[in-house]
Amino acid sequence: MCVGLAAKVVGIKNGMAVVDASGAKREVSAELLEDLEPGDYVMVHAGIAIAKITEDDTEETDDLMGLL
Repeated sequence: MCVGLAAKVVGIKNGMAVVDASGAKREVSAELLEDLEPGDYVMVHAGIAIAKITEDDTEETDDLMGLL
């Protein structure tokens, strides 16, 4: 099974984004998404930001992951 991780973008530079996922900061590729800005929320899979999501989506994902 593949699992995406919801994260908040805290910085962007040269096609890479620093994201915060529940306090863990990681650098991921932001090449697939246009108009990405700090403060946006993204779904991350395999080190790549694959989709913009809403803050509500992030909260729902965190709740669901708590059930596993």
